[in-house]
Amino acid sequence: QVQLVESGGGLVQAGGSLRLSCAASGRTFSRYATGWFRQAPGKERDFVATIYWSTGNTFYADSVKGRFTISRDYAKNTVYLQMNSLKPEDTAVYYCAADKTGSTDYGLRVEDPSQYDYWGQGTQVTVSS
Repeated sequence: QVQLVESGGGLVQAGGSLRLSCAASGRTFSRYATGWFRQAPGKERDFVATIYWSTGNTFYADSVKGRFTISRDYAKNTVYLQMNSLKPEDTAVYYCAADKTGSTDYGLRVEDPSQYDYWGQGTQVTVSS
């Protein structure tokens, strides 16, 4: 069984930064992509960013472009989300997700959470104004 464990969430003032980590453990598997989604209270789970392991290609939601950066570390089996210039509207639970079958179709379906096979438990990010 594969487990994804997020960490790095917390409380930060507007304009501040946080770095989230997503570490994979358990049975290894070939991953096409790992992404981040977020969900605010009473709202749907929204796409934030995705990275493809083999190519390093990245995709971002328009709302975070220029402020967030996703990256991967093969040796640590970990994906990071560096979040800068945080805004109160970034407040949400952030989830890590992995596509192991290629369902995200090389970027065409990265925003669809149903295309991801494994999910972490989430980490809370709160940005105060």
